[in-house]
Amino acid sequence: LALFVVSTFLLLMMPQATAANQVIRITAPLYQTFTGEFRNDGLAQLLTPSGELGLKVFQPIAKNRTWVIDAALIDEVILMSSEYQLATEAEPAGKEIAISWLTQLKRVTTGNDVVALAYGNPDIALAKRLAPSELKNYFVYGQERLQLALGRIVKSEPDVQWSVGKSALSNPLRKSYSDNRKALTRLSRVVDTPELTQLRARLAQLLSPTLDKDSREYFSYSATAAVNEMVRKLRINSGKYQITTSTVMLPLTVINEFDVDVTVDIAMTPISSRVIVESFDNVTIPANSKKQLEMNVDVVAPGETMVSALITGPEDDNEVVPEALLTFNSTVIDSRVTWFTTGSAILLLLAAVAQSVRRVRRRVK
Repeated sequence: LALFVVSTFLLLMMPQATAANQVIRITAPLYQTFTGEFRNDGLAQLLTPSGELGLKVFQPIAKNRTWVIDAALIDEVILMSSEYQLATEAEPAGKEIAISWLTQLKRVTTGNDVVALAYGNPDIALAKRLAPSELKNYFVYGQERLQLALGRIVKSEPDVQWSVGKSALSNPLRKSYSDNRKALTRLSRVVDTPELTQLRARLAQLLSPTLDKDSREYFSYSATAAVNEMVRKLRINSGKYQITTSTVMLPLTVINEFDVDVTVDIAMTPISSRVIVESFDNVTIPANSKKQLEMNVDVVAPGETMVSALITGPEDDNEVVPEALLTFNSTVIDSRVTWFTTGSAILLLLAAVAQSVRRVRRRVK
């Protein structure tokens, strides 16, 4: 009888123990392109009460739950809850669905533990191999964004294996991810703006196990286009210059399309020794503006040559964005070369005169 009572008690307690360890994961494949629009309206279908994500949140409030959430997905839903655009010609239909889902998510998670995944829900093992330092930023950014979205404190537990699944990102796309990540990292040394921080964090979505082969390729190309556009916001205008004097001041235009001031160094490196060009230190370009600098150019020898104009950080000589190439075509001779040539001609003339005098003397004798 005692054994029966104990067994019955344990059986009754088992569902409660299971409930105490219930983990609900809020993740989904990527839908928003890196240029802002949505690939399609598939996310809206997931958010409906009968959709995959809707079924998880449209349920009664209960205790003893742990919600594991990707903040990148929540950011997409927040964007969808306002006016958004599709990459197709279809009319967006998810605004009200997104608003309802967000409201229910905040309600149903009240009183429960919430854990923020690394932003974008990347494959942790792959992220550790490709960019271990960046993975730390993904965790920090994921927690910050989720706390802002839910209006409450959430956990971030990098040492706990909350992420599931493996990414099948191909080697060429892994290289593309690494190249884009490095480009944004270099740019972030001189530019501190939320749009750059978000794009840098969003690259983690390319490592997500939820993406199929077609989506991995589609969004990788989208990311490359967005990174190139971001990097081009800070640049030097390439140009061709015709020089007709041995020393001249020429205009150099630096463009900053970010909404913050940017301070940089500019290294001027001639490809040949035909010209000498001075570099610039601690140049501040105001937000959303162009700044024209004066290059001091000394011509050593006539002809055409190229000069590399490279933006670097004030504290190091590493490039921030790709170099600009300037073409110089000089038709003048530097005064030093002129004096050297004239002196050589005079010496040759004197030598010829001396030779002629010696010949005349020999004939007289």
